[in-house]
Amino acid sequence: MLEVVLNDRLGKKVRVKCNEDDTIGDLKKLVAAQTGTKAEKIRIQKWYTIYKDHITLADYEIHDGMGLELYYN
Repeated sequence: MLEVVLNDRLGKKVRVKCNEDDTIGDLKKLVAAQTGTKAEKIRIQKWYTIYKDHITLADYEIHDGMGLELYYN
């Protein structure tokens, strides 16, 4: 179990607990449940790398306490 911190740079920081074998799509659903935004409208990235929905957190080497960027499309 790991905790990921997502910052939307508009003053909202979201902390989400998830597993390493969860996909980015699963992470988006968890974030959508906390923020009230639709999962399809969420984009998660780090620097200029936009994370794809079907790839797991372990494949992207996302670790406990890692910060990601949250954008709304």
